[in-house]
Amino acid sequence: MKEDPVIYLASRSPRRRELLRQIGVNHSLIDVEVDEGRQPGELPKAYVLRLAREKAEVGIQLTSGANQLPVLAADTTVVVGGELLGKPKNREMGLSMLRQLSGRTHEVYTGVALGLQRIETDLCLSHVTFRTMSETEIEAYWATGEPVDKAGGYAIQWLGAQFIKSLEGSYSGVMGLPLFETAELLRRTGIELSMVSIDNEKKEHD
Repeated sequence: MKEDPVIYLASRSPRRRELLRQIGVNHSLIDVEVDEGRQPGELPKAYVLRLAREKAEVGIQLTSGANQLPVLAADTTVVVGGELLGKPKNREMGLSMLRQLSGRTHEVYTGVALGLQRIETDLCLSHVTFRTMSETEIEAYWATGEPVDKAGGYAIQWLGAQFIKSLEGSYSGVMGLPLFETAELLRRTGIELSMVSIDNEKKEHD
């Protein structure tokens, strides 16, 4: 029997949904739109926390009057050499991002927001080091289509993993939803996490 959702997830990202399922959080999706432009002089930490909060606020407005559940939202940005890298808009931008990441360490900031009457936020910061990539590798990786909708132009959980020499911080945070910080916010909101794994659930139904 399928359990009822305990939160709304304000995100289009299938990766965030996958990560929530990993820790057994039943949820319903809502599609939110916010202006993701960066304010003048806004630091990366403030930027991702503001966007996560704004997404949660829009989600709360959209679900007002419906089944009132807390809304979870997140935002991720990549910073290399002081420059924020969002999602590449085209091939030229994507190749440029990958060249910037090649052979260097960059920062990944992910802000998380959760709430209903009151919104709480948390931040995850990770450091990711890429090995040096050849131009052939950069172009071949772009051609896979994987970098298109990813902050910084790569996915740590798929093909992009072969370029990552080291990670200091949160693997799930780099994916887009840091599970430690998310779990802490859920607990503070009074939502207990299931200790039954998805695999065990599947075995019970097989």
